Amino acid sequence: MTSMVTGRYVIGWKNDDFIIYRDGAVVFEGDTITYVGKASEYQGSVDEVIDSGNSIVSPGLIDLNALGDVDHHLIFSDFPQDRRNHLQWSMDYFDNRRKEDMSAEDEAFKSLYAYTNLIMNGVTTAMPITSTIDKKAGETYEEMVAAAEHAQDLGLRVYLGPSFLQGKHVCDPHTDEKLVRFFPDEESEQQLANAERFIQEFEGAANDLIRTCVVPERIELQTEYSIRRSKEIAQRYKVPIRMHATQGIFEYDHIMAKTGLSPVKYLDSLGFFDDGAILPHGFAASGYSKIADQSDDDLDILRDRGVSVLHCPIVFARMGIGLESFGRYIRHGINMCMGTDTWPADILENCKTGSLIARILDDNRRENYFDYFFKAATIGGAKALGRDDIGRLAPGCKADIVIFDQSRSEYGIQDDPIQSLFNNGYGMMVSTSIINGRVVMRDRQLPGINQDQLLARAQLVYDHMKASYKERSSTPDAPDKDFFHTTFPIDY
Repeated sequence: MTSMVTGRYVIGWKNDDFIIYRDGAVVFEGDTITYVGKASEYQGSVDEVIDSGNSIVSPGLIDLNALGDVDHHLIFSDFPQDRRNHLQWSMDYFDNRRKEDMSAEDEAFKSLYAYTNLIMNGVTTAMPITSTIDKKAGETYEEMVAAAEHAQDLGLRVYLGPSFLQGKHVCDPHTDEKLVRFFPDEESEQQLANAERFIQEFEGAANDLIRTCVVPERIELQTEYSIRRSKEIAQRYKVPIRMHATQGIFEYDHIMAKTGLSPVKYLDSLGFFDDGAILPHGFAASGYSKIADQSDDDLDILRDRGVSVLHCPIVFARMGIGLESFGRYIRHGINMCMGTDTWPADILENCKTGSLIARILDDNRRENYFDYFFKAATIGGAKALGRDDIGRLAPGCKADIVIFDQSRSEYGIQDDPIQSLFNNGYGMMVSTSIINGRVVMRDRQLPGINQDQLLARAQLVYDHMKASYKERSSTPDAPDKDFFHTTFPIDY
């Protein structure tokens, strides 16, 4: 089966850089692209033509911190800072009542709900992340199996692995400060075993649509042993590894107090960066205005070890935090990639917002312009995964293609397609998505998916998850109106 996608603009790849073809075409056979260029210059025959009209035909977007559950950030939105630690676990809950909060069915449902939203926003390759605050420990093996099945059914390219942690954040009942408490050793070993088992059983599944990764969650919730072991597993099976670090002052101060090293230097001392790694979110590294170390030492390590820094601007902007160094990281030779880490999974909006924040914080330098963010969301993500067959439209690459509809009235006037897309566009303008040569969404319809039913169930899951925050707190019997924050009083 040979298919051709045509559009007003095609963002192709030539001479190691992007090139835009006016009235272009992408031709693919099976799961592989065979031609990219002007539609009028294609000489072969095709079995099917997908004419997208006044659209931008783009390489699929790569989201390496893709939300894999229902949105939990709404709970934290505008929550008073002086009470935010109350949303952490109480010590009593950790010691005496710790359990899995969600049913297995709800845990399985969350990835189905999230993955449909990823596809609808133009994401063709995702490395998901889910909240673990409602978990007894990390993600279970069973919910990862369900996630893999949903990805296969929907046609989404994923890098999966059960996220694991060795402890939890808890709230000190005497000071209201956030602390770290660790699990018994046998629970930690089981999580590491689950991570390795998942790789053994799922790497390359679904015609290579499903790849695996090792995802230890949060540096401050890991032990030295678990960090070393997770890296050993990743190296043994030659799969990517991602761990959240450099994402805040609490983490930075905690690791400095514990080890005398910055998070970057600490991970480097353990060999975590050998052969590269993916590092969300890059804030609290040397040069950050809120720490004493204003050198380039951490950045030198990240560059020299081939680490990719994963940028998720919107979720942190909602907390009043902006990455001060996107352009600085680029100038330093560090690979940047993109993620969303929240709902909606609009990676285009994240690129747009990230560029605007970076221009404010970095003197509007050239490296903060839209083209660098587009590259981070495509070839930057591909490089982080060690691949050159995704993130670009070129012969020999995977047929991961998304179509942005420019004909909608709210899009406005058009000029340069990248400038127009980033200034006027948003993720929900994706009309069609093709992943691995399969049309997984056409005219914003996903086969077999009822969006209304999906949303209705997601609301029930979210409401249950929200209620569980109070159950885990030190005041489980408090009325909702006293525990949760609302913008204005609600008359119940």
